[in-house]
Amino acid sequence: MFRKALVITTAVLALAAVSPALAVQPDEMLKDPALEQRARDISQHLRCLVCQNQSIDDSDAGLAKDLRLLVRERLEKGDTNSEVVDFLVSRYGEFVLLKPRFEWHTALLWIAPGLVLLAGAIGFGVMLHRRRDLSSGGAPRPLTEAEKKKLAALTDGGGRPAA
Repeated sequence: MFRKALVITTAVLALAAVSPALAVQPDEMLKDPALEQRARDISQHLRCLVCQNQSIDDSDAGLAKDLRLLVRERLEKGDTNSEVVDFLVSRYGEFVLLKPRFEWHTALLWIAPGLVLLAGAIGFGVMLHRRRDLSSGGAPRPLTEAEKKKLAALTDGGGRPAA
């Protein structure tokens, strides 16, 4: 039993120690390490338009490689990080950003999760309140005259449903 646990633990630790390889090829890297680090920082926040849930830094798609090269090219020309990102957003739209900016037209993306949680909490509270009222053993409220007449019309007067 101990040996099996040791083997499983070793396998899990070995898998955890292996870091995922980035898709950036050596021929794409810039000679200036500071510029290369800036390119990596930008690339990690840009969405691969082919894979859609990966950054261009992690994607092997051809378009991701083109975007990585474009980022590096813009940085070599002297653009700031925000200028590079703004250029790509103007060319491909907000979708190219893995984390959308907080602006008036994206506000719902940021506010909706909180509203859904709030609505769920309110609904859960109402459900608990109703359940507590039903389980408290209190007598049900008596029928009003209108409810008694409606019930009598639905039954034949003897407590049986009308056929």
